[in-house]
Amino acid sequence: MITTIIFDMDGVLVDSEYTFLRSKTEMLHAEGHLKEESYQYQFMGTTADFMWQTMKEELQLPRSVDEYIEEMNHRREEMMQQDGVRAIAHVQEFVKKLAAAGFELGVASSSRKSEIEHNLTELGLKSYFSQLVSSEEVVHSKPAPDVFLRTAELLGAAPENCLVFEDTRNGSKAAKAAGMYCIGFANPEYPVQDLVADEIIQDFREINIADLRNKREHF
Repeated sequence: MITTIIFDMDGVLVDSEYTFLRSKTEMLHAEGHLKEESYQYQFMGTTADFMWQTMKEELQLPRSVDEYIEEMNHRREEMMQQDGVRAIAHVQEFVKKLAAAGFELGVASSSRKSEIEHNLTELGLKSYFSQLVSSEEVVHSKPAPDVFLRTAELLGAAPENCLVFEDTRNGSKAAKAAGMYCIGFANPEYPVQDLVADEIIQDFREINIADLRNKREHF
């Protein structure tokens, strides 16, 4: 029986993927690498360290990974200050209904812990989650299962009693590697990811909360 729901943050709770895509693309353009924004899709669901180390090696970027991450975060913060922290459509109501139904809730994200806490506070959702876990706190980032397993451990839940909401291939692979039921969120505003999920939704209003506890029967 499902007792625990774990959410990814970027692209699932917070509409923030565009800040990663735009900032990194603009930075590469400034250094003469005229990559399309679609080049960045492969990194969705991974850590900043991984994505910039990969790009540094592939494109022979001259600066350090830390310098690129610092600039990216500065650019993203400027975007979010201008736009505000935006919730994925209907997810706030969905989270509140899950909490009211008695599910334990956690977040397992590749973003920085400080960013997770800030974004959820801005959206009025922080109090609904018992645990907020960043990939900074585990050895291996997604697509390894570490962050999901650590979140389940902190919530006192066995992996087979956990259900994950993810929007990226790397994140969904991590959830399945952790032995958890995975519902993929295919946001119609973004390109389709090759999700490794047990089922896929495009809108959180599609979910019948009363059915979630029995998802393991269809695993």
